[in-house]
Amino acid sequence: MVGAMVGVATMSLAACSGTPSSGGGDSGGDGGSSIDSVAVIAPADPGGGWDQTARAFAQAVSDESLVSSAPVTNIGGAGGTVGLASLATETNVNTLMITGSVMIGAVETNASEVRVEDMTPIAKLTEEPLVIVVPKDSPYDTVTDFVDAWVDEGADMAVTGGSAGGIDHILAALILTDAGVDASDVPTTLNYIANSGGGEALTLLLGGQVEAGISGVGEFAQQVEAGELKALAVSSSEPALLLPEAPTLSDEGIDIVVTNWRGLIAPGGISDDEKSALEDLVTAAHDSDSWTSTLETNGWTDAFMVGDEFSSFLEGDTATTQETLKTIGLIG
Repeated sequence: MVGAMVGVATMSLAACSGTPSSGGGDSGGDGGSSIDSVAVIAPADPGGGWDQTARAFAQAVSDESLVSSAPVTNIGGAGGTVGLASLATETNVNTLMITGSVMIGAVETNASEVRVEDMTPIAKLTEEPLVIVVPKDSPYDTVTDFVDAWVDEGADMAVTGGSAGGIDHILAALILTDAGVDASDVPTTLNYIANSGGGEALTLLLGGQVEAGISGVGEFAQQVEAGELKALAVSSSEPALLLPEAPTLSDEGIDIVVTNWRGLIAPGGISDDEKSALEDLVTAAHDSDSWTSTLETNGWTDAFMVGDEFSSFLEGDTATTQETLKTIGLIG
C-alpha cells in the first residue's frame, strides 16, 4: 500500500499455460467497446476494499453498457498473491484483477515467485486514507494515548488489519518506529493479526479480541458513525471525507502520511492491441457517472492514470515499498 504511501515517515512469469487468448469476442457492449465481456478478479475474500473496488468497477462497466457481462470472482489469500498466481496462468486476455499497495507489500513479505511486474499494468484507480480504530469501550480516546500504551505493552496488545506486509501492517510498523521502537524490534513488538477481508477484522474488533484495527476509511466508517468503533486518527494529510471529525496522524504529532492505492492489472504477455482495448474500457468506466458516484459514496480519491504513467508509478512504488519494508524490519 505504499505509493502515495511514502510520503510516509519522511523516510517474470507470463501465462504458464500458453499465450492468453481473447475470451470475449469483439462485438462490444452498447457503449462501443471492442470487448464484449470482461472477467474481474478480486484477490481477497468478500467484504474488503479490493472486493468493493472490483464490484464497483464491474457495476460501472455494466451500468454504462460498456460490456455485455462483467462477472466478479474472489480468489483470496496471502495478501493477493494467491490471486496473482492465478492471473499468471489466465488464458482469457480480457481479465482484470484488482491490485494495489497491499499486493506490492505482500509479494515481498511472502517471497512470492509471481510478481506484479510480471503482469500487464492497466490503470491506477483510487487512493484511500487508512484509519486507526478501537472498540467503543476502549480506554483510549486519542491516538497518542494508544501509542504510548502500545509501546509500553508491546506484543500484549493485538492490532488487526489486512494482509501481512500490506499497507495496514506497514502503517502499524511505521507508527511504532516513529514512537521510538527500533526497527529490529518491530517483528517481536508488533502483534499484528492479519486478515484477508475487512469483515474479519471487524469481527475481531467488535468482539473485543484485539485492542485496535487499521484499514481503509471506507471499511470502518459505518461502524464509527454508529458508535461501535472510535476513530483515533486517519493517515491522510487532510481530514477524510467519510470521517471528517477524525484528526490526522500529523495533527497528533505523528509525522506519517500513508494512502492505500488500488488499480487494475491484466495477464502478462498480452498484445499491445489487447492492452489498449482494456485501457480504453477502463478509461470509459472511469469517465462515467456511475464511477463518479462510486468515488463519492466510498470516499475514495480519484487517482486515475493509465499507460506509461501507471507503469512508471508501479515501478517506483515497488522500489519504495521494498525499501520501507526493510527499514521497518518486516523483510531482511
